[in-house]
Amino acid sequence: MLKIGITCYPSLGGSGVVATELGKLMAERGHEVHFITHSLPFRLGKFHKNIFYHEVEVSDYYVLKSPPYDLTLASKMAQVADMHKLDVLHVHYALPHAVCAFLAKQMVKHELKVVTTLHGTDITILAQEESLKELIRMGINNSDAVTAVSQDLIEETRKLLDINREIDLAYNFVDKRVYYPRECKQLRQEFAQPNEKLLMHISNFRPVKRIMDVVEVFSKVSRSVPSKLLFVGEGPDLPKARCKVQELGLEDRVFFLGKQDDVAQMISIADLLLLPSEKESFGLVALEAMACGVPTIGSNAGGIPELITHGETGYLAPIGDTSTMTRYAIDLLKDERKYADFREACLQRARQVFCNDLVAGEYEDIYYRVLGKTAPARKEPVC
Repeated sequence: MLKIGITCYPSLGGSGVVATELGKLMAERGHEVHFITHSLPFRLGKFHKNIFYHEVEVSDYYVLKSPPYDLTLASKMAQVADMHKLDVLHVHYALPHAVCAFLAKQMVKHELKVVTTLHGTDITILAQEESLKELIRMGINNSDAVTAVSQDLIEETRKLLDINREIDLAYNFVDKRVYYPRECKQLRQEFAQPNEKLLMHISNFRPVKRIMDVVEVFSKVSRSVPSKLLFVGEGPDLPKARCKVQELGLEDRVFFLGKQDDVAQMISIADLLLLPSEKESFGLVALEAMACGVPTIGSNAGGIPELITHGETGYLAPIGDTSTMTRYAIDLLKDERKYADFREACLQRARQVFCNDLVAGEYEDIYYRVLGKTAPARKEPVC
């Protein structure tokens, strides 16, 4: 049994989802897992055996201009590591978490290993800032192991930060017990008639998600295929999307549902996911859709092509090419046999490549590797 500390951003977002689900899987395997975050991870919720939560309380000492969260986090990491004799700190995001883990490692009284997982924003956005590059590079180079969620992100990390060290590829995953095709006929009837198709977009509605492209694609698709569009999530570009929908006279065909807890249920009522992002290190929502048997029409940005097999589990087009995306969507929605083939391919790929048992095993091997130990024999994952 290992004692594993996990630090992530606990609010909504792909990295927090993956970190929390990974911790739960490790606890199921008998390891002791300690979450060290500023609030309870939203996917943690109910009691889980072998899982403990340690809140990072930020000081408001008046001499300091702002609460020193990073230093407080590093101190809390060291405190928990010493008190519970942690073997590994697994941190998600190089900045600030890998840097905090590096500081914590210097403070603990026993050997502590650090595993850092890169999710994208720390490289694609923060690493663009010259003032932060050295700090991010230090966090990465001083980790005992580094993983990234796509090969594209690995290459971008090497390019932007001149990193030569080994970086393990560890794709994001979905729990097959949660993400599978649900029978949601009654819920679907709330939004669409039997002859209508349902298109969906789920995100944090940041500019990088290209929400206007989603509206444009749907507007064109709906002229050829009776359909409705569901927006799930919230974010800065949501008001723009509402205005665009009104301008195009689509108010009666577009639903804004806000944040939803049971994403698997919502995805299961959709026929297509639209993901036209201009940057996407992996695209977790597309994997969640794939596991529910829903193909994706999206851009060929970042790590999306590693996830979506063009012409088999969805279609990809150049960023901003809404005409091509529209053509692909119409083609798939009008061809029942092709759609059935895509749906089955989605389910098979999700189970074979992005299965929770498979990826959890890869992370477990990394933990044992940095500790210089041999991973115990285990059964082949049944995905």
